[in-house]
Amino acid sequence: MAPSVTALVNQKGGVAKSTSCINLGAALAQEGKRVLLVDTDPQASMTIALGNPQPDNLPVTLADLMAKAMNDQPPLSGEGIIHHAEGMDLLPSSIALAGTEVSLVNAMSRESMLKLVLNDYRKDYDHILIDCMPSLGMLTINALAASNRVIIPVQANYLSAKGLEQLLQTIAKVRRQINPRLQIDGILLTMVDSRTNNARMISNLIRDTYGDKIRVFNAEIPHSVRAAEISAEGKSIFLHDPGGKVAEAYRALTKEVMQLEAERSKHKSDPIR
Repeated sequence: MAPSVTALVNQKGGVAKSTSCINLGAALAQEGKRVLLVDTDPQASMTIALGNPQPDNLPVTLADLMAKAMNDQPPLSGEGIIHHAEGMDLLPSSIALAGTEVSLVNAMSRESMLKLVLNDYRKDYDHILIDCMPSLGMLTINALAASNRVIIPVQANYLSAKGLEQLLQTIAKVRRQINPRLQIDGILLTMVDSRTNNARMISNLIRDTYGDKIRVFNAEIPHSVRAAEISAEGKSIFLHDPGGKVAEAYRALTKEVMQLEAERSKHKSDPIR
């Protein structure tokens, strides 16, 4: 069966995209799923947070694989893959990916280069999770073109909520013009400080504004100092603070994601009446 390819996307930085990608990936791996994480951000935050503090020194990164795709060369079997101790794999990023984005402007089928790269890895995984850079540039368009699902992490504050509309328009445009299979799985509220009225108000505002058109996940990722610490440790929240509220929230999110997947599989297998 084809894997679920999910882009975690928001043009605003600091909304826990990388953290959510890592912890959702780790939780899916704990459920026995074969998981590939793909870092498409030249800042390489996810690559660094998974225990690779000097991504520019890695022998092969996504920039190399996309350069091959632009030259019509397929990757070698398993090329660039880094295996993580928690049972998930990583296609890492590096600063060289910033140059790739510039090169894409003049490439043929420029929106499809990441999809071409991932085609050679799809058979080995149940879930591919793509961590997008904080912009709506060519690398993010490539991620949306390569995906069939989208999760939108949104911090529970006013500015994050305000940027949602532009992002939703971009996703709709990619669906119309490039990738008709693209669907939004849901909006994920992150860094929620439930002690403040403002966070509760923004959370309610997003649910009221978008909840009838787009799923807003029941799981909300709480604001936590413990969660912020893991980026320096090369591991997920499940190893760092397994009994904490953030680990509990990511487990709840994973259950929702797997339930969605089960519903889609059932829908596909139902005979047409």
